[in-house]
Amino acid sequence: MDLLALADFNLVARHGGFGRAARAAGRPKATLSRRVAELEAALDLRLFERGARTLKLTEEGRALFERTGALLTELDETAAEIASGGDRPRGRLRISAPLLFSQTAMGRLAAGFAVKYPEVQLEVTTEDRTVDLIEEGYDLAIRVNPAPDERLVGRSFLRDRLVVVASPKLVRPAKHLAVAAVVRGAGDDGGPVWNVVTPTGKARIAVAPVLRLSSLIMVRDAVRAGVGAARLPISLVGHDLAEGRLVHWGDIEGPEITLWTLYPSRRLLSARVSAFLDHLKEAFPEGKPDELAAYIGA
Repeated sequence: MDLLALADFNLVARHGGFGRAARAAGRPKATLSRRVAELEAALDLRLFERGARTLKLTEEGRALFERTGALLTELDETAAEIASGGDRPRGRLRISAPLLFSQTAMGRLAAGFAVKYPEVQLEVTTEDRTVDLIEEGYDLAIRVNPAPDERLVGRSFLRDRLVVVASPKLVRPAKHLAVAAVVRGAGDDGGPVWNVVTPTGKARIAVAPVLRLSSLIMVRDAVRAGVGAARLPISLVGHDLAEGRLVHWGDIEGPEITLWTLYPSRRLLSARVSAFLDHLKEAFPEGKPDELAAYIGA
């Protein structure tokens, strides 16, 4: 197989078209088209479906792209490291991170990483959807309680837990299944009843939503204003509890929230990714909720 033709195929697949790939690489569009056609002929496979204005990978093309794209990138990185006489982190590092973690911690983390590794061009995209690391070209993703994915490997680096908090002005339900006004976050599927663990035992609170807000930071601010109670991560409200702006009604019964770093398993771990994983470990050495709370409040 022609390695240069394979590299051109990956370039076109990554950019989603011959024109965009040609502009990105500074190469003639006709040359890329010819090289991909030669690769298709050599493999006796159609790798792209070509429409009047669209270009789409075939099933075989997608499989080839997923299996060879990361390997070609690793070859380029290895050659660059050998040529430079070292393996210090350099180049672009693309990370996908969830909204709340990005809003509360990622800015400081990214700034500290940029100072330590000036040869790395760090790019962080904030979104709660599950991105496809391989197809969308991410080196690393931070996810909350991720579902198993055989294409990815990773490690947990932080734990958190949900607690029910409210303004001291709000009367706490005293009876079993008493109704409480609450603020829900987007995607909150806590149901009509919250099972809460308190120092004196378990309790059930019937909830009556008065607001639904898309950001947990907005939810926290609404709770501070006294409009209702809410289920929020302890890391987000730890300082409010310590300073008396909010009171703790109990912990939500259930498993902890766990944040993971994930990266493609077919790819050798680059120096950039390894450096960022070490950076997270330095920021949160034990991965406890109070470490994140302290980081947010610093």
